[in-house]
Amino acid sequence: MLKPQSTATRGLINLDGLWRFALDAADNPQPWTRRLPGRLEAAVPASYNDLFTDAAIRDHIGWVWYQREVEVPLGWAGERIVVRLDSATHEGRVYVGDALVAEHVGGYTPFAADITEHVTPGERFRLTVGVSNVLTNETIPPGKVAVGMSGKESLTYLHDFYNYAGLARSVWLCSVPEVSVDDVTIVTRVDGGTGLVDYSVDLTGEGEVSVVLRDEEGEVVASAEGASGTLTVDAVHLWQPGAAYLYELEIEALADGDTRDIYRLPVGVRTVEVKGAEFLINGEPFYFTGFGKHEDTAVRGKGHDDAYLVHDFQLMEWIGANSFRTSHYPYAEEVYEFADRHGIVVIDETAAVGLNNEVAAGLTGQQAPPTFSDEACNDASQAALAQHVRELIARDKNHPSVVMWCLTNETASNDPASRAYFEPIVELARELDPTRPLTYAAVMFANPDNDNLADLFDVICLNRYYGWYVTPGDLGTAENFLERELRMWADKYGKPLMMTEYGADTMSGMHSVWDQPWTEEYQDDLLATYHRVFDRIPEFVGEQVWNFADFQTSIGIHRVDGNKKGVFTRDRRPKSVARTLRKRWSEIGTTKPAEG
Repeated sequence: MLKPQSTATRGLINLDGLWRFALDAADNPQPWTRRLPGRLEAAVPASYNDLFTDAAIRDHIGWVWYQREVEVPLGWAGERIVVRLDSATHEGRVYVGDALVAEHVGGYTPFAADITEHVTPGERFRLTVGVSNVLTNETIPPGKVAVGMSGKESLTYLHDFYNYAGLARSVWLCSVPEVSVDDVTIVTRVDGGTGLVDYSVDLTGEGEVSVVLRDEEGEVVASAEGASGTLTVDAVHLWQPGAAYLYELEIEALADGDTRDIYRLPVGVRTVEVKGAEFLINGEPFYFTGFGKHEDTAVRGKGHDDAYLVHDFQLMEWIGANSFRTSHYPYAEEVYEFADRHGIVVIDETAAVGLNNEVAAGLTGQQAPPTFSDEACNDASQAALAQHVRELIARDKNHPSVVMWCLTNETASNDPASRAYFEPIVELARELDPTRPLTYAAVMFANPDNDNLADLFDVICLNRYYGWYVTPGDLGTAENFLERELRMWADKYGKPLMMTEYGADTMSGMHSVWDQPWTEEYQDDLLATYHRVFDRIPEFVGEQVWNFADFQTSIGIHRVDGNKKGVFTRDRRPKSVARTLRKRWSEIGTTKPAEG
């Protein structure tokens, strides 16, 4: 789905701001039919959970309602009028007046509705959006609603981050011509010093297509007629990690010789491939340094914030990081656009986190029910994940910063039944985008002897916590365990290996002269232990620390005010290890360290 934009042929109104807000209530069964009761207002974009002091709102399970009045510009007469939500976590329903115009399941990808027949240019209408935070075994990610002895509902889930909900990204009102650009697919190749830009354009309505490619100075470097073709760029400027260069593709839709629509798309010319045990960008070996991240800030929850976007990227530049993973869901589109412009490499991940009942068993000590079964991850769950993959790739396929798709995080890949569940998902992802490598992040329960998925993927990503959850406080044993396991993966598969999670919870300001978990010194020593091992493994292609910053998790005794594995605190102050990483990563750049 193309992101809406304002051009000479398209109108765009941002509907962010303060909306009326109410919880779903039995005495108001159709809240979209009238003004929402009460005086609450909620910010959009933002998760609603931390905005209010009422625990009943933070702990609410089910639907909440947002509402505002919207005026359609008089000049939009004769155009198609569309309302677009960048996300609604985890399920959304959109009403224009009393009419249901859109429904969507999946909390991190956009959806839209053509509302032309429901509105009148020059007049106002009531826009109501319902959002549900309910998770089931058939949603991605999964969860479960239970009723306790007191009769109170509770929502349990297996992902270790807070289940923030609401309208965390922007809402838009758009005008689109009857003949318009509906979708664009860009694939780039390089032949010597020449760039090749394959393009394909889908139109709504009957028309012709003309395209022009301009460089960063606005000079035309290539043009073509037709809905698909290849543009040739002599002396091409490549998009490279740390040195982004973006061309602009202007697409013109015409009918009867007249311009009907214009859409512009940034284009980065680059190649990505896996060759043997190397990960190549533009034919050169690339070594990932950076983080797993989260969309998480105080008060806003998962609400997108441009100020934090800029500051987070500044911190990544300062520390020498060249990449990050969108753990554990697709991020706001503005994040990818910023990465495109600033040369940061992205591993783009689905929301398939928590597909592993053994995680819950490890915390409770109880026998885990099978993860892949009729009662847990079943055919409906698989279908939901397939749709999520379709929407993710459709949204992010044209971003040069995205170099790899990560299809799941810490699933039960040691369960033989995982093969039948994920093999069709892998095949679908390759069909939708044959140009990017695929990966998954393997949980500690999965090892080279019992994992059932590694041969399906191009890169093996591992989440490992030796020295923390395993052998805590004993870094010598942790080093031995880690090196032995990495060599086993390398010997069995001969594929690129990287670490997508490693780290230790650390309380900022806590210190000790001993190897004491939770201290800043222990976090530093643990990472140094891992780095020694990484540098000894020839097949190793990257390190992404868990996590960029401390983040909120569900309430419980296993976390004290959230996960503290951040290199930065939740308010983005550096812990001691930040300067250690800065030294290492600044020296590495994008090249694998010499073997020790």
